[in-house]
Amino acid sequence: MNTHHDTSTSLALPGVVLGIGLGGFVDGILLHQILQWHHMLTSTDDDRVGVAYYPADTVHGLEINTLWDGLFHTFTWLAVLIGLALLYSRVTRARQRLWTSRSLWGWVLVGWGLFNLVEGIIDHHILAIHHVRSGDHQTLWDIGFLIFGAVLVAIGWALQRTATPLTAPPRTEQRNPTS
Repeated sequence: MNTHHDTSTSLALPGVVLGIGLGGFVDGILLHQILQWHHMLTSTDDDRVGVAYYPADTVHGLEINTLWDGLFHTFTWLAVLIGLALLYSRVTRARQRLWTSRSLWGWVLVGWGLFNLVEGIIDHHILAIHHVRSGDHQTLWDIGFLIFGAVLVAIGWALQRTATPLTAPPRTEQRNPTS
């Protein structure tokens, strides 16, 4: 039995789902709220799907963008909860080694990178409903976001490939107090 492969595989899904959720939170909190570079629908004046334009510099536009940002954050929150539930379902022993495992954090980086790639390609390029930073050089910002996503996937993949197998300690038989 290949323990490294088993550990890596068992942590792949929870790690990727957690990475998608956490990557979405970084995008939403940092780019939408703190830097205020964009919101979900701030580039719909020249989108490719016909969504009405909701500029962030009007009250109505900001209300609609805040609603869509909230729906986006709901998705990322659910991804984190699902990722944690998947992870918990795989944790029985050696919890400390699991949380410090290169396998888990490698897969989290893969998920974050996949989030950037999928969200960047769909929202920034195909639908064009928003950009990382609108204005001059917006295409460069969008491409940089994709490159960052690809780098996260590559680093995460390499990290999980170098993970040390997690071996569970031997099971101890519990005595049944009623016998």
